[in-house]
Amino acid sequence: MPGGLIAGILFATEFACIFLGLQFTTASRMVVFIYLSPFVVALGMPFIARSERLSSVQLIGLVAAFAGVAWAFSEGFTKPAAGDKQWIGDALGVAAGVLWGATTLAIRGSKLTAAGAEKTLLYQLAISGVTLALAAAATGAPWPHYLSALAWSSLAFQVVVVSFASYLLWFWLVRHYPATRLASFTLLTPVFGLVMGSLLLDERITARLVVALIAVAAGIVVVNRPAKS
Repeated sequence: MPGGLIAGILFATEFACIFLGLQFTTASRMVVFIYLSPFVVALGMPFIARSERLSSVQLIGLVAAFAGVAWAFSEGFTKPAAGDKQWIGDALGVAAGVLWGATTLAIRGSKLTAAGAEKTLLYQLAISGVTLALAAAATGAPWPHYLSALAWSSLAFQVVVVSFASYLLWFWLVRHYPATRLASFTLLTPVFGLVMGSLLLDERITARLVVALIAVAAGIVVVNRPAKS
């Protein structure tokens, strides 16, 4: 299926951009750029389904939600710069966000939108797995000779929870709900990351984060308000 091939390649390229970008920029900067994805979906979906066109008020809500995320992570921008090549990582982060949004658009704009979530997931993981393995071999990336128990448990979490369960649910949601409104919920991810960092790693929650959470919540409510007939 052409749609599955395109989605798989986009998915693989997105994660390649994230991996390479993190060699040059910080994780806090990277995560802000990745979450440009909902804007790509919001701008692209009207070309696929006119019923998913956002009103001006809903677009303002989406901007407010993203602004909350950006402001929450902007505290990390005051730390020492990652180096003179930081712009490369930032650019790759922007590319990853665009590719993530494009993947959602490829699914909704192809026959995959009527396929089962498990089939969509299979395309994504199979094609990206082969593509990234070939890319690693081509670049001469070394393969580990030994994996610790922590590495195996982390790998199991990534495979079972992240790559299987969460993506399976995501593709089911993309198939059954408007992509533009669904994408706005992804803006909660980095903020929840900070919250869990506080709970699990004793990191301090600042007033800026609280304000950002309010902005994200308000933005999502506005985006998901039914349009007036």
